[in-house]
Amino acid sequence: MPRYAQLVIGPAGSGKSTYCSTIIQHSESINRSVQVVNLDPAAEHFDYPVMADIRELIQVDDVMEDDSLRFGPNGGLVFCMEYFANNFDWLEESLGHVEDDYILFDCPGQIELYTHLPVMRQLVEQLQQWEFRVCGVFLVDSQFMVESFKFISGVMAALSAMVSLEIPQVNIMTKMDLLSPKAKKEIEKYLDPDMYSMMEDNSNTIRSAKFKKLTKAICGLIDDYSMVRFLPFDRTDEECINIVLQHIDFSIQYGEDLEFKEPKEADEDPANVNYDEIFQSKVDS
Repeated sequence: MPRYAQLVIGPAGSGKSTYCSTIIQHSESINRSVQVVNLDPAAEHFDYPVMADIRELIQVDDVMEDDSLRFGPNGGLVFCMEYFANNFDWLEESLGHVEDDYILFDCPGQIELYTHLPVMRQLVEQLQQWEFRVCGVFLVDSQFMVESFKFISGVMAALSAMVSLEIPQVNIMTKMDLLSPKAKKEIEKYLDPDMYSMMEDNSNTIRSAKFKKLTKAICGLIDDYSMVRFLPFDRTDEECINIVLQHIDFSIQYGEDLEFKEPKEADEDPANVNYDEIFQSKVDS
């Protein structure tokens, strides 16, 4: 049977660890088994147990303190992820092999890992070789997306990750529970946006004709291909959490390979049951 994985990705501060924690709590409430693997070598703490932690393999602080390397925070993190990519056997050993595994991979927030560096793509290919069905879960802070041009930036980041990783991707606006009622109403238009209307509404704010033309081309790309849509994620709303999880499960076909139990002999048609054999077996036992 296949195994299942969510690759939880997105910019720093978008709520990836909070998302993992919420999904774990929700899964426990519906009696569903979900595990988490931490792939952020700069992480500090979690409020949930992890089945594997990349910090057992390598840590950013150790890399930054190495005099022979002299990396800063970003360079150190990229070095850690490249070292991880060369040691996938550690991950394979940590994961083991249990059928019907469902694992959340809590990834680092450096956006270059999902846009042009090959590390995350290599991870996806390795997981697929281990019979994982992988879905990318791209998170963006809803408080960042309440302005049109910031929204376009977020959409392009999500689209870049989608093209780079080449896996099914569900895009989520997190921290909806932190928005004011007015902001929640305002952000609804960004969940299923009309990019041309958005461009017209903000055309007066772009003074340069060159950038206006570029922005129009980007909006046209997003709108014409309809490649990026967002789901709202309110961690206090169980129905909202369930809708997000259903979209992800559908994208990786979770549950479609569950085996049905064969009916027991006692449930067979009475006309076809040999009662002499059943009685004799009980006597012999």
